[in-house]
Amino acid sequence: MTRCDWAINNALMQRYHDTVWGRPEYDDRQLFRKLVLDMNQAGLSWQTILNKMANFDQAYDGFDIQTVARYTEEKVEALMLDAGIIRNRRKIEAAIHNAKEVIKIQKEYGSFSAFLWQYVDNQPIINHFKTVDEVPTHSAISDQLAKDLKKRGFKFVGTTTIYAFMEAVGMVNDHLVTCICRQEKTT
Repeated sequence: MTRCDWAINNALMQRYHDTVWGRPEYDDRQLFRKLVLDMNQAGLSWQTILNKMANFDQAYDGFDIQTVARYTEEKVEALMLDAGIIRNRRKIEAAIHNAKEVIKIQKEYGSFSAFLWQYVDNQPIINHFKTVDEVPTHSAISDQLAKDLKKRGFKFVGTTTIYAFMEAVGMVNDHLVTCICRQEKTT
C-alpha cells in the first residue's frame, strides 16, 4: 500500500493527504474554511494554498463566518495588502459574500453542514479508483451542488471547485484503492 500519487513526493501534501483530505467534516466553520480555500485554489496549485494556509487562518479571523460576513471595504483593502494570502479582490469579496450566504443557509437548514451533506444522503460516496487518471474533476452531484449554490448567490463555486471541496471535506472519498488511507476512511 502507498499514498495517492499526488501526495507521494512532498511532506506538506502527505500530511494534508493523511490527516485532512477525504475525512468527513461536519463543522460549519471548517466547511466554510475549506470552501474559501478551494475557491482561492482555482487557477493555482493546491501546494500554493497549503503553503499559505496558516496565513489564511489568521487573515480571515479563523474563518469565523459571522466575522467574515461583516468585513468592510477597509478589511478588503487590508487583505489586498497581505502577501501571506491570495490577493485577488474578486476572491476576497466572494469569501465575504459567501459568508453571508452561509448564514442564510444556517437559518434555513439549521447548519451549513446539514445543507451540504444532504447532497450525498449524509454518507460519504466511496469511489474505487485504481489510478489518479480515473478520478473525475466533477460529478453529477458536484454539478447540482454548484448549480444550487450559484442559484443561492454563491460566487467562485464552479463544479470543479465544488468537487475538490467535496473530496476535501469527505463527502467523496477518492483515495485510490491502493492508498494507505483507504482502509481507515472506508470503515
